[in-house]
Amino acid sequence: MLRSAIALSLALLIPPAFGAEGMVVLPSPHSPQATMDRLEAIAKGRDLKILARIDHAAGARSIGEILRPTELLIFGHPKGGTPVLQCDQRYGLELPLRVLAWEDAQGKRWLGYPAAYAIKPEAPACKAALERLAGALDGMVREAVSQ
Repeated sequence: MLRSAIALSLALLIPPAFGAEGMVVLPSPHSPQATMDRLEAIAKGRDLKILARIDHAAGARSIGEILRPTELLIFGHPKGGTPVLQCDQRYGLELPLRVLAWEDAQGKRWLGYPAAYAIKPEAPACKAALERLAGALDGMVREAVSQ
C-alpha cells in the first residue's frame, strides 16, 4: 500500500510529456528499440511474462512499406491481472499491459501506454487493485526512459 502511494505520488510530481488521445507519453533519450530493450529487461526482472514484442516497422518492411521505428511490448503476470479481472472480466480487453515505443516525424522518441481504463471500478478493493497495476506500469515506464 505504501509502495503504491509513493509510486502514485511520484507519478503526479513528474508529469508526462503530453497525454495524447488517452495515453501517458514520456520522452525517451534512447531509440525505440533500446527503450523497449530496457523495458523488457525491467519487466523480466520483476518476473513478468513477455507475451509479445511486435516490431511494426519490420511488418511494414515485409510488405515493401516504410514506417518509422515503432515497437509494442505486451506483458503481464496473473498476480497483477487476476485481481483486476476478478472485479470485472471485461478488463480482459485491456490486459495484459501494452506499451508502445516510437520515433515521430521530428526524430523525437517516445514511450507511451493507455492513460485510463474504459471500465471504472466501483468497489474499493477493485480500485486499489487497478491503482497497484497502474502504479507498477508507470514506474517501469519511467525507469525505462531514464538516463
